Amino acid sequence: MKRIGISIGDINGIGPEITLKAVNRIGGSSGVRFVVIGSETIVREQAAALNIPVSPEIEFVDVAAKAKWVPGEVCVDASLLAEQAIRCAVSKCLSGELDALVTAPIHKGALYHAGFRHPGHTEFLAELCAQGGKPPLPVMMLAHGGLRAVPLTIHVPLRDVPGLLSHELIVKAVRIVAQDLKQRFGIARPQIAVAGLNPHAGEGGGIGREEIDMIGPAVAQLQAEGVGVTGPLPADTLFYPSHWARYDAVVAMYHDQALIPIKTVAFDEAVNVTLGLPIVRTSPDHGTAFDLAGTGKASPASTRAALDWAARLAARKNPWAT
Repeated sequence: MKRIGISIGDINGIGPEITLKAVNRIGGSSGVRFVVIGSETIVREQAAALNIPVSPEIEFVDVAAKAKWVPGEVCVDASLLAEQAIRCAVSKCLSGELDALVTAPIHKGALYHAGFRHPGHTEFLAELCAQGGKPPLPVMMLAHGGLRAVPLTIHVPLRDVPGLLSHELIVKAVRIVAQDLKQRFGIARPQIAVAGLNPHAGEGGGIGREEIDMIGPAVAQLQAEGVGVTGPLPADTLFYPSHWARYDAVVAMYHDQALIPIKTVAFDEAVNVTLGLPIVRTSPDHGTAFDLAGTGKASPASTRAALDWAARLAARKNPWAT
């Protein structure tokens, strides 16, 4: 039986609620055990307040940090608990105690006040998974059904994107996507599309040269290595369903270029899968939703999908197969 860890996230958001709801909807037929890491007391307090049953499929692991449940409030103590839960969960995944990790949403603003120095969840996970002092390159994939999009740059200002992109980054990231599609998703010959940075992929240099000077040469190198990759392609037409359906993943140049298509078609059901790590990690594709905290109205759809993907990836089953 696979054991799926769930780091509880910011307790003042919707993390505990959607975790409880998602596990209840999956039920005992999944063949997995869920291990909720954070605070059993607070999870049970929320369950009682929101009238949500606590599934017998759940085990609990408490961390040392203490916090109180204050729905919708930004609190440093809640962030410290969330950070410790992530550290504990990653440690248990690396040791083999857990087979996969699903991370509930955190509030980065509160974490920064608590001394957090990472741009986001993904970068923190990479540091925790470092081997020999060198963290792996984490690659974020947002997925729903057959649409899987990878942003090369994530939580950075748009003005900084061209300077952060490089031939080396494109090559490394696409290699990771191709490798994980083979090893973790069971796709023997993955086909990957690479979007251009500029409108119409630069129009032959008329609207920018990044496609000519950087993206195109990186794609050519990957093709020479035997990677099934095509690009750079104009992003405004690449995400038309009949176009992206030709590919197993689309690599985009920046955050919104990848996330807008996903959130347009699957706002409540998309899943974040982190590639390139030595552990399986998924998460719901939304934030803490402080405005819904404590109301009982939060949808568990994305968390349920994240749990299902984590279980399938841990079992080395293709999550996209019917």
